[in-house]
Amino acid sequence: MARLLLLALPILMSGDAIHAMIKQSSYWQLRRQLLMDEKRQSLGGDLELGPVETKANQVLMAAKDLEIYNGFHNDSFLPARNFMEVIPEIEKSQVFKILRDLPKGGILHCHDTAIVSHDYKLHNITYRDNLYICDENGTLHARFFDAPDDKCDWRLLSDLRQDPKQADAINDRIAKEMTMITQNPRNAYDTVDKAWKKFNRIFSFITPMLTYKPVYEDQFYQALQEFYDDNVMYVEVRTTLATLYDLDGKTYSPLETVQIHKDIAERFTNDHPDFIGVKLIYAPSRAVDVEQVDNYLEIMAQLRKRYPNFVVGFDLVGQEDKGQPLIAFADKLNSVDPQIQFFFHAGETNWNGWSTDMNILDAFLLNTRRIGHGYALTKHPLLWDLVKHLGIAVEVCPISNQVLGLVNDMRNHPAANLFASGSPMVISNDDPALWGAKGLSYDFYEAFMGIMSAGSDLRSLKKLALNSFAYSSMNRSEKQNAITRWHAKWDVFVTKLAGLSS
Repeated sequence: MARLLLLALPILMSGDAIHAMIKQSSYWQLRRQLLMDEKRQSLGGDLELGPVETKANQVLMAAKDLEIYNGFHNDSFLPARNFMEVIPEIEKSQVFKILRDLPKGGILHCHDTAIVSHDYKLHNITYRDNLYICDENGTLHARFFDAPDDKCDWRLLSDLRQDPKQADAINDRIAKEMTMITQNPRNAYDTVDKAWKKFNRIFSFITPMLTYKPVYEDQFYQALQEFYDDNVMYVEVRTTLATLYDLDGKTYSPLETVQIHKDIAERFTNDHPDFIGVKLIYAPSRAVDVEQVDNYLEIMAQLRKRYPNFVVGFDLVGQEDKGQPLIAFADKLNSVDPQIQFFFHAGETNWNGWSTDMNILDAFLLNTRRIGHGYALTKHPLLWDLVKHLGIAVEVCPISNQVLGLVNDMRNHPAANLFASGSPMVISNDDPALWGAKGLSYDFYEAFMGIMSAGSDLRSLKKLALNSFAYSSMNRSEKQNAITRWHAKWDVFVTKLAGLSS
């Protein structure tokens, strides 16, 4: 007991000292100072706004304050509800409209077969020639053939659509297979595992369709177009390098598939000179054994040798709660060429002290450049301090975390602590097409309105955009060029928002 009192004495004295200081000074002055210090510590608190930015910020914050006021007083706050239920309402938001115009920099966490919009897949890809579907014991499959195989009762989709009534039913079923959108998502996906089961089922359905080479090329270009239209200037795409195929049966190796990506990226930047570019992260499944990881790393070494400035790193993807933890592959990963950079998914879980959230520890020890999701990071304060100190950015994907069952109300998202402490971070969109989003603005909206403080303003948004370059895989000269080009767009944006453009 005496020892406990001795340990507590400095704390009690500190408390008395603070109380005396408050009595001797102005309560309100100290309160203002604490609030100012807290704001300086938050993301973007180190930035100073210029005169035009200040006027633009007033417009932005008037819209934000009104929306939060209304949400506070009539229980209609959109980030407190499931994203898939409020998409039309978000699109009516004045804040959202401003965020769509905002130059958001880059996307550092997204997956290649889940970024082109649901509408494009449904109304463009599924209306192409040679697409067949079949129902196998209640599971729908879709694939392109010149002549279908006999493994399933394949039907040409264009023939089935000749009957308008049948076409409506088929289109409705295909749409449901490609998205998680449903009438009551909180009931449909009331556990993380149920959400992931549907999530994985979508990939099982769309992958054979999207990996038809002509379709893959078009959907990748279209995804870049949708990002560009949403004022995104740069993208780092995670890809499993799924095997692409042609109608004649030809398939493409990982090296050939990367070249296809590179050709499309170069064509897009030629068509859009103000778009900065694309890089790839090789990100195969984590639900494998050590021998398969050996194969992955051999492929990665080949990619690194052939495309050193295009394929920039390695990751393992899939549900962490079900896949292998990083520790299972730690010895193997720790022995690879140090030129191969890691960008690990880690801590995408609600668990604490279990194998899944411990992935954050192993990702850190394996020298990950960034942490994908990092949802559990704040449960590990020592590790969090190290991550902040070393400038390892967390790739926060708000809508993905909600749809996949980690958080219901964005106000409870642990990234609020990352924002408040000014931790290195970026906002990304993960797999936007699967829940009816397009581009990055929806995730920016959820972060700005739901996760950040009500007082977070244009400085936080500016910092997020700058962070997307600072923590990217671009080299120094590429980053400088990107920031210069981004600033030109930013100046146009704030001038327009401030009402000063002619």
